[in-house]
Amino acid sequence: MVKDDIMIRTAKREDASRILRIQEEVVAEGDFLTTVSEEFNKTVEQQGDWIEKILQNDKETLLVAEIQNEIVGWIVFLSPGRSRLSHTGSLGMMVRKDFRNRGIGKLLLQRILEWAELNPCIEKVSLGVFSTNKRAIALYKGMGFIEEGRKIKEFKINDNEYIDDILMYKFV
Repeated sequence: MVKDDIMIRTAKREDASRILRIQEEVVAEGDFLTTVSEEFNKTVEQQGDWIEKILQNDKETLLVAEIQNEIVGWIVFLSPGRSRLSHTGSLGMMVRKDFRNRGIGKLLLQRILEWAELNPCIEKVSLGVFSTNKRAIALYKGMGFIEEGRKIKEFKINDNEYIDDILMYKFV
């Protein structure tokens, strides 16, 4: 899928260092992820193994967004791997800060939903999002996701600040 200069494609093991760099940058921002920088210590080799494992599973995928051969974002769909949950999976997405507000997240989300619709095993796509991440919530709602629950005070930011985890889903 290409929109103007944005190309969406399936990730490859060779993308590991560039995907990892985006993950490190987004984790360092500290705004909307459960992982903090001090906890994040994945190596390029580990990232490559993670990518390969995903690509070997028919119920999982990892897509990247490229602009002029530069990876600027990615989205992953992971399956829980248990028979009673085999019709479901969850997604996670990261876009580099300097490439946000260009429709990249929406393109990634559209493409992964298309993939899920074509996958005969997948019926339900789920995600969790910080209640403070208003732009992401608006994107998900705009793409047909529905809030199905909320984990109150799921994330402890500091001694006096908590954030809810909003659980959303979409049937495909």
